[in-house]
Amino acid sequence: MKNADFRSDTVTLPTPSMLKAMMDAPLGDDVFQEDPTVNELERKIAHLFGKEAGLYCASGTQTNQIAIMVHTTPGGEVICHQESHIYKYEGGGIARNSQCSMKLVQGNRGRIEPCLLDACLNNPKDIHLPLTQLVSVEDTANRGGGAVYDVEALNEIQAFCSKHQLPLHLDGARVFNALTVNGLAPQTYGKMFDSISICLSKGLGAPVGSVLIGSQAFIDKSRRMRKVLGGGMRQAGILAAAGIYALDHHIERIADDHHRAKVLGEVLMLQSWVKEVLPVETNIVVAVLVHENQRDEIQAKLFQRGVSCIAFGPGMLRFVTHLNIDDEALEKGISAVKSI
Repeated sequence: MKNADFRSDTVTLPTPSMLKAMMDAPLGDDVFQEDPTVNELERKIAHLFGKEAGLYCASGTQTNQIAIMVHTTPGGEVICHQESHIYKYEGGGIARNSQCSMKLVQGNRGRIEPCLLDACLNNPKDIHLPLTQLVSVEDTANRGGGAVYDVEALNEIQAFCSKHQLPLHLDGARVFNALTVNGLAPQTYGKMFDSISICLSKGLGAPVGSVLIGSQAFIDKSRRMRKVLGGGMRQAGILAAAGIYALDHHIERIADDHHRAKVLGEVLMLQSWVKEVLPVETNIVVAVLVHENQRDEIQAKLFQRGVSCIAFGPGMLRFVTHLNIDDEALEKGISAVKSI
């Protein structure tokens, strides 16, 4: 059996049926907005969440950065969780691209506590302070081990934004994992946010791309920003077709990933070298080790046994289940974990 790769849900390969859909896709020049498959993907996912329009981009980092650029002006400030992807893993893009500062908020497992937002809002009459211009949340929260926001918390965050006339952006890299847990209809969920970044290459198993959705006016501005960032792709329908296929065939199976993650998490909890496992809600399992300095050693031992995972900070290892982790791969991972 080949290696069981638990490093990320970005390592998936297209299924034969997905590849066929890609090869059969009608193509055109998307910079001229003439690629029918890209247009269909954008329309399809925007409609799914009740938004007017969408924009297909190369990555979730690109969709997040474009959204922030459109929502803000230089010198403004973005409120986000201190562990959020837009802050930790996008190369300082908010400072470089939008020229904005960040107000970092604490919270449980990557999720903003709504009660902390009032203290994060800068007085717009105080010329010493940057203007608060945007709130961004991440659902699921990667650094929180795939934690899902409580719906009531999201409603409170939205109410805060509405009260202060602030746009609310969602980094929904794994939004379908969140929806699988909270049971909300996508259109109901979509009403909470002014813009949403949706990754196709994580839980959905497409090879490339994310879609940014919002109002038509917002997407018109975002398209210009995509061009500025060099993100205009030509016959991109060959990639977009994989996204369409994933939306049609890979949403319901996400529950299987969650089940396998819970099984793996339960096994990890029983190991003497594991101190704790963050609550497993979706497809991410984070093991906190008894001895921090053994992280690289344990990771190497797992790799020698044909199982890949990723270092996730001091004394932590992350395992992610996905389209290519079937029951056989899961058993290989469990066997390797038990053998250490």
